[in-house]
Amino acid sequence: MSYQIIQRGDSLSFPEAHAFLAAASAQGDGMVLIGGEAGQAWRQGIDGAAGRPFIAIELDTECLGMHTGEDDGPANVVGFARFRLGDDAPTALVELVKKPYTDAAAVQAARAAFEAAGLKVAVCNDFPGRILDRLVRPYYNAALRRLDEGLATASDMDKTLCLGLGYPEGPIALLKRTGLHHHYRVSQALYQALGQEAYAPARRAQVVWARHRKDAS
Repeated sequence: MSYQIIQRGDSLSFPEAHAFLAAASAQGDGMVLIGGEAGQAWRQGIDGAAGRPFIAIELDTECLGMHTGEDDGPANVVGFARFRLGDDAPTALVELVKKPYTDAAAVQAARAAFEAAGLKVAVCNDFPGRILDRLVRPYYNAALRRLDEGLATASDMDKTLCLGLGYPEGPIALLKRTGLHHHYRVSQALYQALGQEAYAPARRAQVVWARHRKDAS
């Protein structure tokens, strides 16, 4: 499936060169909007969008419906995000987002385009944070809260999870390495969208975020 790429702002999914970007063509049938302003570009209007086999809009934590509509919208539009943790490089996983009215053919066309570039696709319905962030952010927050409470040292907590469950890296070390302020940003966005206490950032993450904002100002 051929496709063209329109970039609007910095992309979290494709911050560097990748086979998916290299395979794009200016005359491609499909269209991929990437960057932090991809959704805004769609809302402002894309010429010739109706006749495309698929249009993929890069998302952050927000829902696809924010850009396309909740109850009805263009059937050929999907959302996507390549999963990454903070400052780590993006993984090979692409979470592809569909609405109830999305055409199955558009989902399949977008999947084929990503997979042709060596990426792995998981399809999900339209929820804030999609699959992985919905699952892992409460776990990270729980680990941080136990650390705040003094259950054990960060080293012993990480060691216990690594040895007991076979994790390659403990959650505290992972969050510190990839940037605890990034975890705060994502978790806080999900907390605001869902109102569930499990997503409320732990105190330690709040402190790091406040210090990060102060240092950046």
